[in-house]
This record gives sequence, structure tokens and C-alpha cells, in this order.
Amino acid sequence: MSRPNIVFVMSDDHAAHAISAYGSRVNRTPHLDRLARDGVRCDATFCTNSICSPSRATILTGTYSHINGVDSIYSRFDHATRTFPSVLQEAGYRTALFGKWHLGETGESLPQDFDNWQIFPDQGEYHDPTMISPAGEEQVEGYATDIVTDLSLDWIDEQGEEPFCVLVHHKAPHRPWEPDAKHRDLYPAGSIPEPATLFDDFATRSRAVREATMTLADDLDIATDIKEPVPAELQGEENREARIRWVYQRYLRDYLQCVQSIDDNVGRLLDHLDQRGLTDNTIVVYTSDQGFFLGDHGWYDKRFIYDQSLQMPLMIRWPEHLPAGERCGEILTNVDFAATLLEACGLDADAELPQQQGRSFLPLLRGEADETWPRSMYYRYWEHDSEPHHVWSHYGVRTHRHKLVYFYNAGLGTDGSKDTRYPPEWELYDLEEDPEELRNLADSPEHAGIRAELEAELARLQEHYRDAPYVA
Repeated sequence: MSRPNIVFVMSDDHAAHAISAYGSRVNRTPHLDRLARDGVRCDATFCTNSICSPSRATILTGTYSHINGVDSIYSRFDHATRTFPSVLQEAGYRTALFGKWHLGETGESLPQDFDNWQIFPDQGEYHDPTMISPAGEEQVEGYATDIVTDLSLDWIDEQGEEPFCVLVHHKAPHRPWEPDAKHRDLYPAGSIPEPATLFDDFATRSRAVREATMTLADDLDIATDIKEPVPAELQGEENREARIRWVYQRYLRDYLQCVQSIDDNVGRLLDHLDQRGLTDNTIVVYTSDQGFFLGDHGWYDKRFIYDQSLQMPLMIRWPEHLPAGERCGEILTNVDFAATLLEACGLDADAELPQQQGRSFLPLLRGEADETWPRSMYYRYWEHDSEPHHVWSHYGVRTHRHKLVYFYNAGLGTDGSKDTRYPPEWELYDLEEDPEELRNLADSPEHAGIRAELEAELARLQEHYRDAPYVA
């Protein structure tokens, strides 16, 4: 059997609920839907630390943040932990990376283990971006999403008989949202359905939640994010609800227009593989580095363990080996990606990536039952109270039915010193009865048994992944 090619497409901050294959109420994504129709759509894929750099390091290495050393956007990847592209390269694959890297743009933090690469510095720009390659910096004319696809397709066309792996890493739809001009008439303000929790008052939630500064009402940058002044009649606390509605429409319009370029370019890529006769033996993956709040709970951004931030879209097509139009409902995480891709290429992740902590879900994609597959996942967000969003550090466990969250760093000051004004806090949700995560049951006597079970499971997962719990 010939070894498969891999085309791994990853966007930034693309929420699953902004993909029509996942039931989006706010937009249509026909090319991503095609990928789901022709492959397997994974419905319970979660990130283990919902922020850009940590998720990218986890995907590359198959390890949690405390193992690979990238626990925040300020961390830099030092390549001490092996990556799945390095394993593929050593096994005879041609490898490339184009687009967003966000793991350091100087010295040893630059991409390694790739035969070709060209990346954006930091987040990159949407229009006429500067890009870095082994040859140095250059400004590339055009729109970022188109450019990343162009570079990837050109590189694919240069490949010979060796199998290849190309990482197609889009910056979109990362903030600030700057759509391509050809999409500017889509999803006009006033036409976009509102989420049910747009006016969430956090009545039962922790102080950590109420302290976060990522609300549509007060925390978006009007000049760069909304790009037009808020009307005078919407100013003031008495007009807060109307202002939230006004901001939401403009925020999501621009976000969805950026997503539309992603969808168009996924279509270009799929068509190109068809034209080159590469479709049948090429694994195409589409994912995002994490989810995103699309006005859910009145927020934008991510970071929290709540599902809109936690869930990653994941669609995988491999016509020779995977069924078309199927769904996988098992709990998967980005820690599992490396092991899965390596197994698909005939390689043993445990042998090749000795530090990796994931498990291949390739048998699940084939529709094979696995009674030993994990029924829970472990999450940890490390950036305590950092600017500008002030989300407090927390860890937690999610099962198919429940979620337990511990805001352990609510007891710390921003400099790490003890701050007894803010004691640690717990949250517990029944996701079957309360899918929007509005009713915190942590102190409910009726749920004391469930909480105890989840606390035990949380401790088990921390021991399993060798992540020491916080001690005050």
C-alpha cells in the first residue's frame, strides 16, 4: 500500500458553530460541508488549552502544555519535544508549512523539520502581509487566506513520487477581522441570528467568570474591531442591551466574512487535489486551533473551558480508507492528532514520539468500536489574569454528560502572590440538562455524588498526564 499524503488545514479561532456541517445558524460553508460529506465529522473534539500557541504546540507534539513548555501565547517553542512532521520527514516524507506559526519567529523557535516553510510574523496581517522564510522577510501582495492556499498548492505541484505532508495554517478568522473585499456584502448587519445566551447575566457562575473582560458590550475595540462609532443613542448603561445587539451584528458580520474566505479556499484545495488525481490517497484534515465565543454568554474570544471555546471542528477525509458521511461522537483532543496521523502513515507514535500523551483515533474514524476509549478529557488554562481578557487560570474535566471546573488561581494575585480576597471556586454543569452551561451545580446537595466522582476523575487525569494540581 502506498503511503498517504497529508494536507492538514488549520484556521485560527474558527468555532464549530460557524460551520454549516455542524448546524450553524449564522452562516453557510459549502466547501467545508463537502469535506464532512465525503469524510468523517468528529463531534466531540476538544482542545486541552484554549489559546493559539499552546494548541499548536500540542497538535505538533501530542503533548499537554506542561510537557511541551508552551502554556501561553508568550511561550516559544524550542523543539526539545519531537513533532509529528519531524517523524514524517525522517520516514521519507516531504514536509512544508505555510501561514500562521505563532510559536516564535526568531532563532531556534523558527520552524524546523520542514523542507519548505513561509510564515507570518506573530499573528500576521490580512492584506499584503509580511512573511518570513529561510530566505528572509518579504511582503506578499494579496489576501492572507488566498496567499496561504497559493503557496500550498504551488508546493504540492512541485512534489514528485515521495509522499508529502503540508500544513496549511490560515490566520483567519483571528481578530481583528478584516474580510476580503469580495465578501463584504455577505451577512449584513441586522440579518444574523443572535445566540440564546447573548444577554447571560452569569447569575450562578463564579467571580472568575464575572471578572473576565471580553464582553461585546464593553471590551471590543470599536476602532479596529467594529470600525464605526457606536451611535450616541446606544451609549450608557441604560442602553446596554441595544448596544450589545448593535455590536454583535457588526462583530459577527466581519468574522463570518473572514470565515467565507476560508471556505472558498478549502474548496480550491479540494478541487486541486481532484485535478491532480491525488484525492483518493490524500488525508485532508480541517480543524481550528480552538473554538470561539460568537456572542455566546455575551463574549468574544476563547480561553474558558465552556464548550463554544473548548470544541474544535474536526473533519477528516481519506477516501481509500475512511467512510463517507459518517460521524464520530467519541471524546477526542488535540493531544491525539499526532498519534492518529502517524498511525495512518504506518508509523508507531509511541516509538517515534516517546513523550507523546495521545492515542490514535484512526480505528474510531473507520467506525470500529473501542470499549477502552476514554470517556473524559482533561483541560488546563494557564494564563492567569493576563491582559487584556483577565481570564483566571483553571482546570477541569469534561465527560459526555458533565463538566467540573476549578478556578484554582482565583486565590492568587496577578503577580502570583496569595490574594485571599478571591478564594478558589468550583463549577459543575449537567450538559444534558443544561447544554448552554448556565446553571452552576457545584454546591447543589443533589449533585454532591456527581461532584465527588468528577473530582476523583480530575485527580486521576492529572496523575495520568503527570500534571501536578495547584497547591495554595
